[in-house]
Amino acid sequence: MRRIILSIGITAAIVLSASTALATPADDARLRDLQAQIDALEQQAAAKRAIIATTHEQAESLKKAVTIIQNQIYAVQSELKATEAKIDKTEVEITSVEQQIAQKREDMSRKRSSIGRMVFFLDRIDQDNLVANLFKYKSLSDFVAQLHDIANVQNEILGVISELKDVKAMLESDKTDLEIKQEELEDLSDQAAQRALQLSGVKGEKDKVLKATKGQEAEYQKQLAAIEAQKSVFFKELRELELKVVSGGLYIVHVKADNIPPKGTKLFVKPEDNAYLTQGYGCTKYAKCGTAWGPYGGSPHNGIDYAAGLGSAIKSIGAGQIVANGVGNSGWGNWIAVQHPNNMVSLYAHMSTFANLKVGSTVTAGQVIGYEGKTGKVTGSHLHLSLYKEFFTYIKDATGQLNFNYFEGTLNPLDYM
Repeated sequence: MRRIILSIGITAAIVLSASTALATPADDARLRDLQAQIDALEQQAAAKRAIIATTHEQAESLKKAVTIIQNQIYAVQSELKATEAKIDKTEVEITSVEQQIAQKREDMSRKRSSIGRMVFFLDRIDQDNLVANLFKYKSLSDFVAQLHDIANVQNEILGVISELKDVKAMLESDKTDLEIKQEELEDLSDQAAQRALQLSGVKGEKDKVLKATKGQEAEYQKQLAAIEAQKSVFFKELRELELKVVSGGLYIVHVKADNIPPKGTKLFVKPEDNAYLTQGYGCTKYAKCGTAWGPYGGSPHNGIDYAAGLGSAIKSIGAGQIVANGVGNSGWGNWIAVQHPNNMVSLYAHMSTFANLKVGSTVTAGQVIGYEGKTGKVTGSHLHLSLYKEFFTYIKDATGQLNFNYFEGTLNPLDYM
């Protein structure tokens, strides 16, 4: 009988010592290699974006414009490769978690089997009459030894049950990790698709610029001058319209924040990852404030500009609700306005496309709302971000387009980021 109990104890010990499968050394090496690739590629992309930022303030020449586009191509290529490496890394991690789950299930099966054998042994003992069992042994000490062995088996069962509970908890944790990693994989796949579209768009933009200018600096300068003249006219008309709207109260949407937080209050996050500030707020060098030929009609720049590359994801700087948007606006292209809980409104212009959102949709801080573009009157791909303490929209009768106020009611977004 002691041999039987010893055998059962050994079985239980083997079960209890069964190790959970972890990533193999090959998997670990593969993960380290992929992470090194990702880090190197992201550094390459960041370096290219830094070059873009130093060149982007104004592309005063065709050479600069092409340099910006070429560096955008390099940056997007690096980001696409980095995203693909992240996908590979996540797939390795998913495989590792799946192996852990399979091992834990096998471990649970062995533990259950072990418990079954031990319970069967106790049941056989229990079926015998206590007095009858006493007479089977030569001495009382042998009988007491058996009772002691039975107690050990019962303790073994309790131990295995405890282990079983622990394995079950770890299994549930692994399942959660697996679900998270599968979601990450889906997000990365979407990012890769967006990066591929972005790369195609930037390459197409380079061809378009070279074709339109025939590779000639003089032709590029003509186009640049024409865009600046159009912008100046647009903003002069806009000023007159805004005055009429304000005097007549012809608002469609009108939001006003009564209590403005002090400057330096950190309310918002950056609207683009890996983006660089290409124009600040107010009377910038490019704005040419007070001049008749200034691109904003001689007025200050009412927001800030970021450049991360054509097709880069644009995120809401804070939680809120989309209160207005415009498509194909002659000056602002595709734009979205988000009202935040304190009634400040952030506005995002020149988007290439929107995310799957509409007016009335609620958004969270950092949620993707669209993608960087060069729609409207612009000389290159970027995001124009404005922050309003008073925001309103109105219809421009001549075009039927929805416009928003530009000249009054704005704040410097950098004061709250």
